[in-house]
Amino acid sequence: MTTTPVVRALGDLAHDSAHTATECACAPPQVLADRPDGTVVRSGPVVAKAHAPDSETPALAARLSLAASPRLAGILLPPLPAPDGPPGSAEGRTVSLWPYGAPVDPSDPDAAPWEEAAVLLARLHRTPPPHPLPPMRGPVKAARAVARMCAARPADPVTEPVLAAWHGLPGWARAENPVPEHRDGFLCHGDLHLGQLVRHPARQGPWLLIDIDDAGLGDPAWDLARPAAWYAAGLLPPEIWLRFLDTYRASGGPAVRAEGDPWPELDVAARALTVQTAAVALAKSVAEDRSPDEVEQLMIDACVRIASLPPELVSERTS
Repeated sequence: MTTTPVVRALGDLAHDSAHTATECACAPPQVLADRPDGTVVRSGPVVAKAHAPDSETPALAARLSLAASPRLAGILLPPLPAPDGPPGSAEGRTVSLWPYGAPVDPSDPDAAPWEEAAVLLARLHRTPPPHPLPPMRGPVKAARAVARMCAARPADPVTEPVLAAWHGLPGWARAENPVPEHRDGFLCHGDLHLGQLVRHPARQGPWLLIDIDDAGLGDPAWDLARPAAWYAAGLLPPEIWLRFLDTYRASGGPAVRAEGDPWPELDVAARALTVQTAAVALAKSVAEDRSPDEVEQLMIDACVRIASLPPELVSERTS
């Protein structure tokens, strides 16, 4: 296990929260994730998460309260109480505690819970906000990905189509302007992908959404944008995309019209997620001194196609 001070502090916190015995035969804490935007450590049934160093405490507290709200029961995994009252801290970073849930098995793609994810999203988007919340952070994450790419590859020609696709987006999708008023009042997850679902209780329980760091009010189309972008780029088979979309619609999801072409609502967010994914790929590949892999290249190629759209078509779709 990585033994940074944050990891050690999280391991101790998760272990102490799991039980009070001073001596035990517990397995060592397990690092589930250790990234700049969050470090996650598990000890038995408890998971401790250190949130990003730049997390705004009031906004994070509102998001944690959202996950704990009875209105979101059965949709979001609720946090555990922190020993010293919410939120806790470790090495100067805000910490939250969660029950462990079994994640999606990446080795069994046929069992991926696309329909369950669609139902959860529809329920989330239909739920009235239980209290004031900050904006959903999806556009902010996209803007940070583009900035990361530019820092990693300054003046590199390979970034030109990604930047062209980025600049073709409206200001709200680049985190420069507020979301249009008719689309900004919905509860959104903000960073939906299959890694954000777990079964709780582990293995036999229902699927629930996790990771509320980007949750808030905004355009619900953003939560459908990553699978939409994968479908458009050829990464997600049409039959899976249609099952996901049809289930979302059948569950009353408000992000797209009930029938007909969903792309007038999805286009901007799907293009933004395509750019975000390509930008992260280009930043990671140069940091790891390698070429983009096949999947990453598909998203970069998708940006080339987006950048080649006629200006009048882009204008039509962003209005």
